[in-house]
Amino acid sequence: MSLKNALQLDRVSKSFDGFKALSDASFTARWGEVHALLGENGAGKSSLMNIAAGLYAPEAGALFIDDNPVRLTGPRDAMRQGIGMVHQHFKLVSPFTVAQNILLSMNQSALRGFYDHKLAKVSQAISQKSEELGFGIDPRTRTDRLSVAEQQRVEILKVLLAGAKILILDEPTAVLTDDESNRLLTTVKALATRGAAVILVTHKMHDVMRYADQVTIMRGGKTVATLAPQSVDLSKLVKLTVGDTDSARSVSEPHIRGAARLVITDLSSAQTTTQASNGVLRGVNLTLHSGEIYGIAGVGGNGQTELANALMGFGAPTCGDMLLDGQTQLQSLTPTERRAQGIAAIPADRYGAALAAPLSVADNYAMGQIHSGRYGSFGWLNSRKIAADTTKAIEAFDVQGVRSIHQKAALLSGGNAQKLVIAREFNHPPAIVFAHSPSRGLDVRAMGAIHARLHAARAAGAAVLLISEDLDEVLALADRIGVMSSGRIVVEFNQPADRQAIGQAMVHHV
Repeated sequence: MSLKNALQLDRVSKSFDGFKALSDASFTARWGEVHALLGENGAGKSSLMNIAAGLYAPEAGALFIDDNPVRLTGPRDAMRQGIGMVHQHFKLVSPFTVAQNILLSMNQSALRGFYDHKLAKVSQAISQKSEELGFGIDPRTRTDRLSVAEQQRVEILKVLLAGAKILILDEPTAVLTDDESNRLLTTVKALATRGAAVILVTHKMHDVMRYADQVTIMRGGKTVATLAPQSVDLSKLVKLTVGDTDSARSVSEPHIRGAARLVITDLSSAQTTTQASNGVLRGVNLTLHSGEIYGIAGVGGNGQTELANALMGFGAPTCGDMLLDGQTQLQSLTPTERRAQGIAAIPADRYGAALAAPLSVADNYAMGQIHSGRYGSFGWLNSRKIAADTTKAIEAFDVQGVRSIHQKAALLSGGNAQKLVIAREFNHPPAIVFAHSPSRGLDVRAMGAIHARLHAARAAGAAVLLISEDLDEVLALADRIGVMSSGRIVVEFNQPADRQAIGQAMVHHV
């Protein structure tokens, strides 16, 4: 029995500032299936799905739900049609609790009673759905106290509880561990089996091969192929996605560990929280050497975000020592002094913490050197020098999609936004690199470029600390691996490390 069409986009086109993001792109998802959408960053995947979710209006083409033509007036209209999208960059109100965020997204007319009654009812629904999915989310927790992985789970809960039957998940496993990813995608597959239509926007070939019933590949704003992933082998799928480019990760140079650059001793959160483990550092101890990549693995919400914030100079106060080169307390340094020490920072939230999305590409690149005086004083900035440096950097770091250095950074795809961050942070060879989930949500090509930069920094003698909830990334890059659980490093592994042993350490210490 053939399955009926749930969502169709037929020959859709869309431009931004004269750039053709979509050109006659077509896509069809059917009820009862998981349909993956593959393509490089900038291929048009998110633009196409943003049209399906009512965020953009197409300039040409048509949208159908249940084979009926519709014109969406916005995201709420899309939700009324049963379409919900979980975005790669989250749309949560930070000071609000999980329950308050989800209540905001729901149809208020369907919830009777006063605010407190509504909140209690939503909280109960969150707890039930969270338990069903194995998310472990407390509806009373403020979202700004959640890790990136936990915030993503809240977004998934928000869409499901709002009643979506057509689910669009943009990189849903990018910040999840293997076990979490398998559990989530098994749940997603079960939802499709029960009749939902699930669209999985992802760069993870394993997820597609194991969980998707159909896959559509996009390139250059066009759909180039739709097929059953089981009908091709992995190498063929990679080639269809990225062309003839070699997608294999480059082999790093032999590891020669140098002197200790950063010694962290008994680093703890200065304030406690009602949660037993979430959002609290409980005595982190580690030593980072020059010429090495130290990777931190762990289940989301065990202090990784708080450690990254402490290292990068923002977040809640901490107690303990972070001694730089045996003499300077890292936490005492201003941002200008940190840059003078050669410290490069790559936060997990590239738009929330690394880039000012409304500002231009040039402004975002130049802000790393404004305090140094390279571009003049605050009263007069040398715009020509800024333009020249930015143009040179975007070429050297292969930042695609920059039609003008004066365009908003928000118009860059995720991978190219990350390349812009690294271009700014690596404008001089860094001595120390703090990288939190640097390739989150990136395609194979962009991921390879980011990893190559981290390898090059390490080969040049930099000390690199990599915090990632993608175990594949940690295993591929790190020379030593520390497992973080309940706010501390509980065990360390030297390479070659046993993946299963690391996974067991991550789970058994939680």
